[in-house]
Amino acid sequence: MHHGYYPLNNSTIHYSLGGSGSRLLICLHGYGESAASFDFIETALGNHFTLLAIDFPFHGDTEWKDGLYFEPRDLVEMLLTIAPRPDGVADARSHTPPWTLLGYSMGGRIALHLLELIPDRIDRLVLLAPDGLTMNPWYWLATQTVAGNRLFRFTMDHPQWFFTLLRAANRLKWVNPGIYKFTHRYVDDDRVRHELYTRWTTMRGFRPRLATIRNIILAQKITVFLFYGRYDRIILAKRGERFRHGIEAQCHLRLLPMGHQLLQPGNLDMIVTAVTS
Repeated sequence: MHHGYYPLNNSTIHYSLGGSGSRLLICLHGYGESAASFDFIETALGNHFTLLAIDFPFHGDTEWKDGLYFEPRDLVEMLLTIAPRPDGVADARSHTPPWTLLGYSMGGRIALHLLELIPDRIDRLVLLAPDGLTMNPWYWLATQTVAGNRLFRFTMDHPQWFFTLLRAANRLKWVNPGIYKFTHRYVDDDRVRHELYTRWTTMRGFRPRLATIRNIILAQKITVFLFYGRYDRIILAKRGERFRHGIEAQCHLRLLPMGHQLLQPGNLDMIVTAVTS
């Protein structure tokens, strides 16, 4: 993969380009990951696709210096600017072949929002354990309301009260063990808590409207593949089942005997089939 940097206001967005195919595959990584998470698929897909992977704010090699908000249309402008055409001209405004979006976890939510913004440029979504098919009430409170975001910030700076509440909820079995372990993972460490606050807050603008997206999928005849881990306790397959109601002919769901980490070399054949079939 070749590396590049896109200037955006005071920030610099890192991206990777690989492959030499005439079609464009845009790769959108999950929380805490980076564009490098997709390196293993270049060999298998590089003859058919040009792969473009982005490092989001506070991830990978992106240097973010523009506060705690990433405007979705800035991402669209970036993609239109740097995505190469088949003839090698680096301006996707005249890029004729449609784009395929491959999104993992948080990247699934971003892919859904991109589909809403630029439906005419996209003909396929491949989503691995995708966020965005429901709005978790705690995430909504923490990122979409002023009071909730202030409480979120206070909790990340002073987590003791939250630990006490969480332990009590665990003893009373009000939270499942997977959620309990997941929450401890992101709250125990000072640095991890700070990253959680900045990343969640900065990416809060990506809010796909599911009814609109279903209509786009039907009208544009877009093919969608949803993959879920059977043992994933955070991103549940039932969310995908609800989403695909009414668009089953175009939206395909597969349940894998795994947890949340679906973006891995062991699933390469599955990913290649979904992207190319």
